[in-house]
Amino acid sequence: MTISLETLTRQLLDAAKTAGAEAADALAVSGSSVSIDVLKGKLERAERAEGVDIGLRVIVGRRQASVSASDISAATIAAMAERAVAMAREAPEDPTIGLADPEQLARDWNVAALELDDPAPEPAPGALEEDARRAEAAALAVAGVAQVQSTSAGYGRRQIHLAASNGFSGGYARSDRAISLAAISGTGAAMERDYNGEGRIFQADLPSPEEVGRIAGERAAARAGASQPPTGTYPVLFDERVSSSLIGHLLMAINGSAIVRGSSFLRDKLGLPVLPLALSLIEDPHRPRISGSRPFDGEGLPTRRRALVENGILTGWTLDLATGRKLGMESTANAARGTSAPPSPSVSNVTLSPGQASRDDLIRDMGTGLLVTSLIGSSVNPNTGDYSRGASGFWVENGEIARPVNECTIAGNLIDMLLRIIPANDAKPHHSRQVPSLLLEGMTLAGN
Repeated sequence: MTISLETLTRQLLDAAKTAGAEAADALAVSGSSVSIDVLKGKLERAERAEGVDIGLRVIVGRRQASVSASDISAATIAAMAERAVAMAREAPEDPTIGLADPEQLARDWNVAALELDDPAPEPAPGALEEDARRAEAAALAVAGVAQVQSTSAGYGRRQIHLAASNGFSGGYARSDRAISLAAISGTGAAMERDYNGEGRIFQADLPSPEEVGRIAGERAAARAGASQPPTGTYPVLFDERVSSSLIGHLLMAINGSAIVRGSSFLRDKLGLPVLPLALSLIEDPHRPRISGSRPFDGEGLPTRRRALVENGILTGWTLDLATGRKLGMESTANAARGTSAPPSPSVSNVTLSPGQASRDDLIRDMGTGLLVTSLIGSSVNPNTGDYSRGASGFWVENGEIARPVNECTIAGNLIDMLLRIIPANDAKPHHSRQVPSLLLEGMTLAGN
């Protein structure tokens, strides 16, 4: 007989109480996944995984501990609870530890409206293999493509259930379907690589394998003959493929954990401009069919739409209960957690205000500079915002793409960079981070 995840979390909470915990929360996750890799038209790898993981956090006084397991037997659950309580009694005290008050908890959420779980049946391994073969063949059909690295097609489905001794109990399921590959142009030292990958919650929303493969092939072919750009100060256009990384640095800087540690280049910017005044950054965890959506956070609080940055002004931090208490603020319902660790702050879906211009318009307007399509490595100082990353892409002259470039470094300071971004209007609506191409004037470029 299969035990429901709700039952498992209830058993974990009962065991924690019996072991002496004053409060506890429990997470149960079940999932299955299928992954198929194809190389040169032949099956290279086929994997399937299924399992259930359980996690328990116990609180004793102002001390806490977390344990996890993949064995769901009654004996294991009892041993987990006893071990967790023993660990908590030895843990350091933290006055900010604690579950949500009952009146803070999410109620009457509508999981169906989020459309997180595709009702279509799981694809057969043969169907995934055929998708991978079709994507690979489409990439190889592009003139200039010399070879294709392993092409992957996969499917996954996961169910979670969270329960706590404060009365919260809730769960939902999430599915995903993906195709990805990397294509190579040239040979030997002149080889250039580029990729394409698409993922969706609903299989019906996924682009065709032929489209995924063709785009990867065209990107790789366009990089043939790449060379270093000149050194100097130039405008840099971050293509939509990589522009969300800039916003990612902003999101890390306003994370409550970074603020508590004092290790954020935006720690003194609350209520001040961090983006151009025409731009806002909105978090919306309720976008249907989007991977970051969720009806409640990792502590059972109701998620909601909010402005992280409104008209350029930083409005607040990203907080869970503990970081909020440390800062004397309320949680923003941004707790995320796995089975083996306590909650920590994390954003869901974010959207940056689009601009009026297309990417081609920004290329035309930038004159001479760099269009970045790939970023390599990272050197970002979280305290100062100093930024330096390896990059490749295309050199732009007189407002037109002139040639592919590689092996260069772009540098600046994120505080200044974020204040100067000029957005295009090409953000992809299916992305959890909906960020368009971003133009920055006057970045330092190191090439030849």
